[in-house]
Amino acid sequence: MELVYRPVIAAVKTLFFLEGTRFTITGQEHVPREGGAIMAINHTSYFDFMYAGLPAWPHRRYVRFMAKKSIFQHRLSGPLMRGMKHIPVDRASGGQAFKDAIAALKSGEIVGVFPEATMSRSFELKDFKPGTVKMAQLAGVPILPTTIWGGHRVWTKELPKNRGFARIPVFISVGEPITVERREDVMAATARVKAAMQALLDEQQAAYPELTGDDLRWQPARLGGLAPTLEQAHAKDEHDMHRTRDEFTG
Repeated sequence: MELVYRPVIAAVKTLFFLEGTRFTITGQEHVPREGGAIMAINHTSYFDFMYAGLPAWPHRRYVRFMAKKSIFQHRLSGPLMRGMKHIPVDRASGGQAFKDAIAALKSGEIVGVFPEATMSRSFELKDFKPGTVKMAQLAGVPILPTTIWGGHRVWTKELPKNRGFARIPVFISVGEPITVERREDVMAATARVKAAMQALLDEQQAAYPELTGDDLRWQPARLGGLAPTLEQAHAKDEHDMHRTRDEFTG
C-alpha cells in the first residue's frame, strides 16, 4: 500500500492542473510493468522529480528517487520523502545510498537518478557520473533514458519562476531500455546512456514551440538562446561548490 505516495501524486496533479501545464508524454510503453529499472533523468528544474514519475503512473509504478539528504531532514518534506520510500544521498559519503538503491532495484523497484548529479544551468546535458551504470550492472536491471524539456521554464536556478496559470508546455520522453552487460566498460556504457538521452532531448527541443524575446533565456546557447554555455555554467557550478565548501570549513 502506498499510503503517502498516492495522495502526493493526486496533489501534484492538482498543482499541474492549476498551473495549466500542458504535458506531452511519450515512451510510456518503455516503463516495465514489473521488475527493477533505473530511470536516468536530465536535470534542469526543481520539479523534475514530479515530472519524471508521470510516465510510470499509468502502469501504477512508483519511482523511488535518489535525492540529497537535506531534503529528508526538513520538517515538512522529510516525512513525505520517507513515506514515499525515496533514497537519501549524503554527497560527502554516498556509499549507503548506493547500497540502498541496489537493494531497491533487486526488490523490483524503479529507482530515479540524475546522472548529472546537479541541475544544469546551461540546460544542456552535463558530464554524467558513472554510478547509474554501476548500479545497473550490479542489480542486473535496464536503464530507462528519460528527458524532460520545458520544466525549467516553470522553476529553475537563478531565473524567475513561472507559477500560477502559466500554461507552459512540458515534454517528457522515455526511451527504449538500455541493457548494460556485467563486464561492459563503465565509461563506454555511460557515454551510451548519455547519447541516448541527447537524442531524446534533441527531438524534444526540435518539436518545442518557438521561443522569442525574453523567453530566449530558457533556450540553450547552442540553439541561439541566452542561457549560459556549458563552460560558463560549469564555472558558476565550481564557484558555488567552493563557496559552500568554504562556508562549511570556515
